Amino acid sequence: MDTTLPIDAVTTFRRPRFDRVAITSVFGNPRELRTWSGAPANVAAALERLGVVVESIQPQIGRMAKARIALVDMMAGRGRPLNGEQVLRSLATRRMLAAQVDEAAQRLGVQHVLHTGTLDLLPSAEAHGSTRHYLYCDHTWALASAHHPLASRYTDRARCAFEHAERQSLSGPAHVFTFGRYVRDNLIAHYGLAPDRVTAVGSGMGAIEPWRGLKDYSRPNLMFVAKHLFRAKGGVLLLDAFRIARERRDDLTLTIVGDERSRAFVPSQRGVNFRAHLPWEELQQLYRDTTLLVQPMLNDPWGQVYLEAMLSRTPVMGLARNGLPELVDGGRHGFLVDRADPQALAEAILCALSDPPRLERMASAAQRYVLGTHSWDRVAERILFS
Repeated sequence: MDTTLPIDAVTTFRRPRFDRVAITSVFGNPRELRTWSGAPANVAAALERLGVVVESIQPQIGRMAKARIALVDMMAGRGRPLNGEQVLRSLATRRMLAAQVDEAAQRLGVQHVLHTGTLDLLPSAEAHGSTRHYLYCDHTWALASAHHPLASRYTDRARCAFEHAERQSLSGPAHVFTFGRYVRDNLIAHYGLAPDRVTAVGSGMGAIEPWRGLKDYSRPNLMFVAKHLFRAKGGVLLLDAFRIARERRDDLTLTIVGDERSRAFVPSQRGVNFRAHLPWEELQQLYRDTTLLVQPMLNDPWGQVYLEAMLSRTPVMGLARNGLPELVDGGRHGFLVDRADPQALAEAILCALSDPPRLERMASAAQRYVLGTHSWDRVAERILFS
C-alpha cells in the first residue's frame, strides 16, 4: 500500500514562513511580467494562490543620485562606470535602495520582505528586530564575474568593492532561495553561508503550453531569442557560427527573435530571418516549429528561454557554464559547448542536426523533466514551507 502523500497535502501540516510578504525589485514593478523576466510577478501570484497576502515595493534611484555615486566611485579609484549595472552594484546605491525598502516595509506594516536580487538588500540596524528579509536570486557576483563581458575592464578596486558589497548584502537575509543548485553551492562555499540558510527552489517559466503534437526533427531549423543584450546572450557568436555551419549545410535556417536594439546586430544574410515584436501565440508556435534552440549565452545565470523550448519539445544548445549544465542534466536534455568559439559552436550544431532520432529522444526527456520540476507553484511552495 502506497502511503506517500502529495506535496500539497504535506504542506498543510507545516507552518508557512509568513502569511503576508512584500516582494521587491530594482528592475521595475514587481507585479509586472516584464520585470526581471516575470519572476517577481509569477512568484507573487503563486504565493497568493497559497493564501499569502503579497505587497510590492519598487525602490528607485534617480539620475542625479546615480551621477553623484558614479563620481564618488571614480574619485575612489573604482573607475568610470561602463554601464548602469556598475552603479547599481555600488555599496552606496545598495544603502540608498535598502533604506527605501525599509521605509516602505514600515509604511505597509509588513514584517517579511522577499528581495529578488541583492541590489536592494543590506542589513538595517533599525529594522533588524521587526523585519525579516529573504532573498530569491539567480546569481552571485563571484559567479557573474567569471564570465562577465566587462569584468576585464573593471579596475581592481571596483571588483573588490563589488565583492565587499555582495558580502554585506548576503549577511542580512534570514534565508536565501536560489534558482539553481550551483548558486546555492557558491553561496555556501564562497560566501560562507550556512547550508541550512540556503535552499535551491528552481524557477517556473512564462505562460507557454507544452507541445505534444507531431514534430519533424529532420528539418534544420534553428532559433535564438534576445529581446535585449544581444551580444551578451551570444547573438554575435551564433551568427559567426551559423556562417561557418551553412558553408557545409546550405539548407540550415536561423530565426532570431529580438527587438529593434537587436536588429542592428543582424546583417542581411542568407538563411537568417529576424522577427521582432512577436505576439505570444506566434512565439509559442515558433518554439514548436524549431528543431534546435541555439542560445550560447555568455553569462546568463539561468535562462527561462531554455525551459520554454524544452517544454515545446525543442532541444537546447548553449555554453557549458552557469545554470545550463544543471538544466540539461549534463547533456541529457540538451547540448553543451565547452568554449565560446564560433568554430566549436558550428561543429556542435552540425553534429546535433545529424541525428534526428537523438533529437527526438532528447526532446521528450527534456519535456518530462520540465513538466515534473519547474513551475512557479512549486517555487512558491518551497519558499513558503522549506
